[in-house]
Amino acid sequence: MNKIHFDQLQETLYHKKLDNGLNVYVLPKKGFSKTYVTFTTKYGSVDRTFIPRGGNELVTVPDGIAHFLEHKMFEKEDGDVFQQFSENAAAANAFTSFTRTSYLFSSTSELYENTKTLLDFVQQPYFTEKTVEKEKGIIAQEITMYDDQADWRQYFGTIENLFENHPVRIDIAGTVETIQDITAEHLYECYETFYHPSNMVFFAVGNVDPEEMLRFVEQDQQEKTFEAPEPVVRNFPDEPDYAAKKRDELYMDVSKPKLMVGTKCRNTDMSGKEMLSRELASDVTLDILFGRSSEFFTQAYNDGLIDESFSYEFNLENGFGFAAIGSDTEKPEELEKLIKSVLDNAKNNWSISDDQLERIRKKRIGLFMRALNSPEYIANQFTHYNFNDMNLFDVVPVLEGLTTDQLKAAFDDLYYEDGQTIMTIYPSEQAK
Repeated sequence: MNKIHFDQLQETLYHKKLDNGLNVYVLPKKGFSKTYVTFTTKYGSVDRTFIPRGGNELVTVPDGIAHFLEHKMFEKEDGDVFQQFSENAAAANAFTSFTRTSYLFSSTSELYENTKTLLDFVQQPYFTEKTVEKEKGIIAQEITMYDDQADWRQYFGTIENLFENHPVRIDIAGTVETIQDITAEHLYECYETFYHPSNMVFFAVGNVDPEEMLRFVEQDQQEKTFEAPEPVVRNFPDEPDYAAKKRDELYMDVSKPKLMVGTKCRNTDMSGKEMLSRELASDVTLDILFGRSSEFFTQAYNDGLIDESFSYEFNLENGFGFAAIGSDTEKPEELEKLIKSVLDNAKNNWSISDDQLERIRKKRIGLFMRALNSPEYIANQFTHYNFNDMNLFDVVPVLEGLTTDQLKAAFDDLYYEDGQTIMTIYPSEQAK
């Protein structure tokens, strides 16, 4: 067992890599009554082409299968796993992202009973063609529901416009058509390839004894049989720098137009502290340019171009990265012009100062320190960082070391000619 102490944050992280390859992390939080536990695999919606465990040739599975598999994991031959958690006073959930699938629970009691339930149901798959066919109808309804949500359509429409080949352009849930091709055999093939302990992380945070939890998980894993670890071989198509589509629009049942500007990262082949520095530098730059204390925000809000829905975000994973900036607006053309003018001015007349960086640096450190009081935030962010060879607890020292040169390099990678798209949703009555 390794103990990693972070003096600046007064946190101690406990870690052990088990014989089957599973990485187990425990972060005790004194004074907390709740414990939050996640069991996460490095497998998400983008992992559609890979070499199956024991195979030697690439296969491509139907879109949406990682999300479909997440749903099916909760259904067992003897009933629904949610009921087991409920009987032990735990709240359970799961989610699938572009790059990972996470199963989790939170509780204030019966910690080890719930941990056993979590480990067992994730490591004991049960799929039949009958139950798979039943699930298709359920997930098709979920997909249809999201298709009616304007914010969802705009966000994934922006990503689809940015990427020409990379599977990040495909909705995490797939489509009603693609999920019809999923079989129980597909699910077992994906499960056996990506759900091996060596491709997974167990993380517990909160009111937990680290040594006791590590012993409990290790004993549980020793009582189970797994094949030897194998590296997961994924395959992704080449992706050009330019945006696949410069502009797109939809007409939906919305009260006023929605505008989103998307920008695409050029260089994403990185991991570890290099990736962490790039991610934080991009976040800080967007905060300086578009945050509530920026000249843009003051002007846009006073001119009625944005409202409380205005947001911006940056996402970076190995192989893809993008930013999205947008708002509900009665004046989408004017808002687009202003956003682009801010980006163009930063590109052509870089003027972010050390004082601006210092102000946002302090703000970001403060937000991060407050977030460390949330077990949910810690657990969900920890696996994102861990799977990219980063450490969540390096955020503060990396923020402290950021320079304006790093901010400029990150911005130049994110905003360049041919790397942008505009996605606008108009009220249906405006359709020509």
